[in-house]
Formats: sequence, structure tokens, C-alpha cells
Amino acid sequence: MNSDLDPADIACLRAEVTGEVFVPGDYGYEELTDLIVHTGHPAVIILVRSNEDVARGIAFAREHDLEISTRSGGHSNAGFSTNVGGLVLNLSHLDSIEVVDESERLVRLGAGAQWDQVTTALHPYGLAFTSGDTTSVGVGGLLIGGGIGWLARKYGLALDNLVAAEVVTADGRVLQASTEENPDIFWAIRGGGGNFGVVTSFTVVAQPVPQVFFGQISFAPEETATVLRGWAAHMDSAPEELTSTAMCWPTFGEAAPPLAIMVCYAGEDETAANLAIDPIRKLGTVVDDQVRPMPYGDALVPANDLPPGWRPRVRNRFTPALTADLVTTILTEQATLDNLYVEIRSIGGALNRVPQDATAFPHRSTQAMVMGVLLGSPEGNEPLLPAYEAFWSALAPSMSGAYSGFLSDILPADVEAVYPQQVYGRLAALKREYDPCNVFHLNVNVVPAGQD
Repeated sequence: MNSDLDPADIACLRAEVTGEVFVPGDYGYEELTDLIVHTGHPAVIILVRSNEDVARGIAFAREHDLEISTRSGGHSNAGFSTNVGGLVLNLSHLDSIEVVDESERLVRLGAGAQWDQVTTALHPYGLAFTSGDTTSVGVGGLLIGGGIGWLARKYGLALDNLVAAEVVTADGRVLQASTEENPDIFWAIRGGGGNFGVVTSFTVVAQPVPQVFFGQISFAPEETATVLRGWAAHMDSAPEELTSTAMCWPTFGEAAPPLAIMVCYAGEDETAANLAIDPIRKLGTVVDDQVRPMPYGDALVPANDLPPGWRPRVRNRFTPALTADLVTTILTEQATLDNLYVEIRSIGGALNRVPQDATAFPHRSTQAMVMGVLLGSPEGNEPLLPAYEAFWSALAPSMSGAYSGFLSDILPADVEAVYPQQVYGRLAALKREYDPCNVFHLNVNVVPAGQD
């Protein structure tokens, strides 16, 4: 147990919350400390079961000067879902999924639910909406950051489907947030991450998606440049039912692997799906084609375990136009690093139709997101960081903005990219109102106005 915490205080905390409380040495503690990428060693973990538990946990952390992490699915690339010596509010028990109005397609989700649970629960209704890519991604972290998934071009970001939420603030209040109630914090939590409180439940409008055509199309590696350019041009005018991602795997010093293009067509009409996907198939020599009809939930995959010691360095930027010249630059710069994985997500569509100031996610003119992941251990990648920075510098003239969910090492430039100046100013003013002491700072942090 943290030497600063009196066992009597922990005993009182256990008596005051309905959820379970864990400290180092307790049976089950170790199983709760690891994330997908990071490992923490918090002084206290609370498996909360109610808003009241969350409020008491926040108060306990403030009383004992403990940093607060909120864990939904534990997929934070930056490790924000855990900490060392602080308090973790584990939301995994808040995992209810309820269709509250089938005719209006209204669904209430607990923040601790994972996306495989959500897709399973909604499938009998023929409903879905943009989610994470993997089964164990948590609802909470994804919805407050954005949510760029396989239905993004047709139905927008996950947060674009949000109509209401419950938020526990730094002072323990439980607020209902929507366009009618507390609209300022409702605006802020749609893209502002965990800066404004712990969001414990969400009400969303799900979309009619009984089936998708999903899978990977692989192309001969020597045709990567040609296929990528053609793919970018096709996606610029492809029907919005089609969302697609190009995956350029590193060589690790060996022969180049095939280019993999993932496609997801939201709809049941096979003829329409093929009309959208076939132009991609015709771009080059197809060495494998795994596209098939399936329930949307089957498109989500389990998260892969990383090799021992690995902690990938992840960064992303948006572009308003994925041009042939930009594709050439991406591939040229990637070739300077044997262990750089590059992913290009074609988005746009419905995401672009939301007004730029409607949510705290302001990147509404983007057509694609480029993500560069330096695979390996921090120690092994240290000598490669200059080349990694050179990769991003070469892309910078064509890039604008960033997505908070795909960042591992948060630099000031990343915060500026996630929150452009006007958005940051508005968020900072709200931060001063709802969290003036910056209690919730383990995130892509917005400093309360006047404290910069």
C-alpha cells in the first residue's frame, strides 16, 4: 500500500462505496493494473458501480492528493487509463446496454461497456454505429475522443451519434448533458476527452446497419505506390457507405509485405457493395481477397498482444486532400525506417457535414488520417526518433489537426493539433468553470483559462 495512505482511510473508502476497492497486495490487484500497451501501479483502484462511487472516488483522490485516471477499456495509447501512485476509477462494471426507444433507435450505454458487447446487443435490432476497431475498446474513451470507425463515412464519428450523457464533475456533481441541459459541457465532452469529468453513461442514436461487407484485399507489394494512388482517388468519390483503410506494413529489413486495404461497405445490397469495392480490386494484382458479408460486430477484431518490451510510438495527422504527391511522400519517407507502420484512413463523408463548431472535435474538412506507428521498444526506438520526426516534418505541409485517440507521447504540438486555438480557448474557459484545479489532467490536457 502507498505509504501516504492510512489503512483506516482505505477501510472507510471500502465502506462508503458499493464497488470493490483494491490496493497493492490485494488479490486481483495485478489483473487490474495492465493496459493494452502500458502497465501502471496505482495506490488505489475502485471498480465503481454508480455515479455516487465515482463522486466518492474523486473526493478521496482530492483529499489525498492523488492523480486520477479513468479506465473504460484500457486502450489509451498514452497510458492515461492508469498511473503510478494515484487512483484509478475503473468503469468496467458500468457496462449496461439498453435500447430505450426502438422506434427512435435510442440506446443507452454504460461507459464501461466494450464494443463487442455493444455490437452483440444491437445486432438483433439491426442497429449499429461507428465504434472502435477492436472488440475490447471501451465505450467511454472512444465516445469522448471522437470515434473513427468502420461506419464513419456513412454515419460520422461515434460522438456524432451522441444525444445525451451523464457526467460526474470534479466537485462531485452529477450533470445531465444534452443540447437542452448543460449544453456547454455537452459540447465539450464531444471531443474534449476526459478534461471535464467522468462520463458514466451515453445515449446515442444507433443506425440501421443489419449487415456489412467487410474484409481485407491484399496487393502485390511492388504495386503499392500505384494501388495507393488509385485507392486515394477512388475514395475521394466513393459512395459514403464505403469506409476504407490502407495498411502499409514495415519490412523489418526483409522483403516488402503486401499492401493491405481494408474495406467496409455498410449495407445489404451485394451488387451495390461490389460496385463500390470492385474499382479497388482492379487497381492492381490481388493476392488475397477476404471481403464477405457479415454482421457489423464481426468486423471488430481482438486486440493483439504486443511482444515483450514493446511500446509503440503513435502519432497521427489529418489531411484535407490525399493527393498522389502526398501518397508518394508518405511511401518515400516510410522507406527510411524499417519498423514504421503507416495506416491511412479514408474518412470524410458524413463527418464533413457536421459544422466545425458543433462539437469540440473541429476537424470537419478532413478526407484522410495518416497514422505512423514506430514499432518496438522505447529503448530500441530511441536512435530512430530523428528519422521519425523527419517523417512527420515531410508530411507537415499537407497536414492539419490530429486525433487524440491515436497519440502515445503527447507533445505541445500534438495538443495544438488536436485543439486548434479557437477550440482550445473555448475549452479552457469551460475547464476553468468545471475543473478549475485541473483535477482531470491525465488526458490531452486543456489547462483552465488564466493558468497557462
